[in-house]
Amino acid sequence: MGAYLFMKSVMLALSQIPESKQVLLKQLTEDLDTQSLSWLSGYFAGLASRAPTGQTAQKIASVAPAVAAAPRPLTVLYGSQTGNAKRVAEALYEQLRSTGLAARIVRADRYTTRELKDEQLLYVVISTQGDGEAPDDAIGLVEFLHSRRAPKLPSLNYAVLGLGDSSYPDFCGIARRIDERLAELGATRIHDLGTADLDIDTIAKPWSQKALEQARAVLQQNDPQQPSASITPLHPKTGRFTREAPFEAELLLNQPITAPGSDKDIRHIELSLDGSQLTYQPGDALGIWPVQSDALVAEVLELLALDGEKPVSVNDIEHPLKVWLGSHRELTQLTRPFLQAHAERAKSAELSQLLQPDQSDSFRKFVSTHQLADVLRKYPAAWSAEELIQGLRPLAPRLYSIASSQSVVEDEVHLTVANIDYEFEGHSRSGAASGFLSRTAEGERVRIFVEENSRFRLPVDTSRDVIMIGPGTGVAPFRAFVQERANQGGKGRNWLFFGNPHFDSDFLYQTEWQAALRDGQLDRLDLAFSRDQEQKLYVQDRMLEHASDLFEWIQAGAYVYVCGDANRMAKDVHATLLRIAQQEGRLDPAQSKHWLDELATQGRYARDVY
Repeated sequence: MGAYLFMKSVMLALSQIPESKQVLLKQLTEDLDTQSLSWLSGYFAGLASRAPTGQTAQKIASVAPAVAAAPRPLTVLYGSQTGNAKRVAEALYEQLRSTGLAARIVRADRYTTRELKDEQLLYVVISTQGDGEAPDDAIGLVEFLHSRRAPKLPSLNYAVLGLGDSSYPDFCGIARRIDERLAELGATRIHDLGTADLDIDTIAKPWSQKALEQARAVLQQNDPQQPSASITPLHPKTGRFTREAPFEAELLLNQPITAPGSDKDIRHIELSLDGSQLTYQPGDALGIWPVQSDALVAEVLELLALDGEKPVSVNDIEHPLKVWLGSHRELTQLTRPFLQAHAERAKSAELSQLLQPDQSDSFRKFVSTHQLADVLRKYPAAWSAEELIQGLRPLAPRLYSIASSQSVVEDEVHLTVANIDYEFEGHSRSGAASGFLSRTAEGERVRIFVEENSRFRLPVDTSRDVIMIGPGTGVAPFRAFVQERANQGGKGRNWLFFGNPHFDSDFLYQTEWQAALRDGQLDRLDLAFSRDQEQKLYVQDRMLEHASDLFEWIQAGAYVYVCGDANRMAKDVHATLLRIAQQEGRLDPAQSKHWLDELATQGRYARDVY
């Protein structure tokens, strides 16, 4: 009977739409998932909220009694650069829905800003890009909120959860500014700002649990028909192999792809997905759960005079101390909270001074060069085993852009990894994940999971041209792009900009690019080897050399992709694109910014930066 009434209501709704529009509506909604349909429902609700006039108002009035107004769902709005904020937002959304509460989830760049004035309950989950900046998909929303166009929000209840890295001075800065701005606009903060460090779940889980409780209270107050379902603990999304339950993949190939004379050690890594049923698309990332080196663990234990075999119990989980340090705690990255605690134990005025707000540049330099063992050696202090494990940040996985197309390599996944390996004050140091991968032998196992990156996708229309800008290991996803485009057999052209220090030693995948050019899979390849001449040369310089062609490609519908360092390269490339728009398109600065923003909104300017 319920199904019959549901179908009857659907037919009634469709009868109010012209037949020609019904066809378009069916095409629009075909194959959409529930999340996308929820977003569309909110979008159409926003359109309907505009004051109707004339015949439109009469038509709406004539059918209004037939359909009861649905209560407005709460909105989970997220902005995510690498997928962490998306994961947290999705977990919160799933739990809201599982308890029967009306909710929807929307990515920031798909949010219709005119809906904001009508929101009743809004949860914002947003990551920080660089030092306090917005992730790419939230730039437009942040600009709107801080503009004169932002509406007053007296009816809005909200809460904000920020994800960041405490090694940056402006920790979770974008989340803090959004939280403050919503309050300035008259909204009511119903939960304190959450600021999660790289050990995200430590803050995110209790914040989300509180958000669930508040959502039920607020929604039931606004709509007594809302269910009074009990709040159950948050749990990760189910699935065979996930971030929380990774797949142990066999390492098939660990091959250096820089010459012996290079200053860099860059590896091509191939892993088997056989038996995992894991799938990925070009543009996605692979999560790696690293294991710290035995030598580093032994060094920390020696400096603190602790027994690695000693059982340590934290939050009802027990491991030997050396297992905690090797597989569950960060040893290569320092956090402000740990350094503050250590400065007090060491009674170090020098370390305490470094932590002062006016020492942000010195602090960033310190944490970029020092690891845990370096701090313990330079500023000796005593830690018990239990206190040390509680004071250190939980080990987090590292994400690497996938360098292969699954349609080509099938049950494999490839990575391009720069091994961070150096000497610091006479002691060997390496990156947690890059060092782990570089010393993992072929045949050994690596714990992995796939991290979807839906914002970094090839165009569905294979006749579209593609421009790829990826110096250094930023070329990784473009190896996947070219493989995929060749497999698709589309007519779109492919143009790659690649740079590194030296042609002879650092030309990553040189023979593959040359073969792609020969076979017509790559139409243009522009190279910038910065140290091969007296004046340094970068990819943005090559872009300016070909500014006319670049602008012509873009204006004809090309998609532009950028991958690599967020703090330098990506900013320089962004500035170069603005300059090209002004030079070739005769646009003023404001117009060029609008031009690039529109490309991003259309999905034709996408960045995978870190």
